[in-house]
Amino acid sequence: MKFEGTGISNKEVEFAEVEHVLSEAGFVHAGQWDYERVTFDYKFDDLVNDDIYYLRIQAFAVKGDIPSPSCVIKFLDPILGKHYYPHGVEYAEENFPKHIIEKSHKKLDQIEALLK
Repeated sequence: MKFEGTGISNKEVEFAEVEHVLSEAGFVHAGQWDYERVTFDYKFDDLVNDDIYYLRIQAFAVKGDIPSPSCVIKFLDPILGKHYYPHGVEYAEENFPKHIIEKSHKKLDQIEALLK
């Protein structure tokens, strides 16, 4: 599921600020980067349905190289996916629970506010 018009899509920010803000909001990027692209994930454990979902925020470098603190990255539209063991995460053709979608919107609103 793609979240369009979130206020962070297409926003350009220095990597050091993004790393700090997203870490503060509970996102991790671990080894999910190369010099041109970076991915931050927030994990939802849905105890009601015993499922796992990931809110994923992706970006690419527009100035400099990731993970340089002064690198400027540009956000893509955030996406929500459901984890299927052992195959990975599916983003399309899913019926996401309403409470997971609502939590995702709240997380994205939090990030937008922190990046201002």
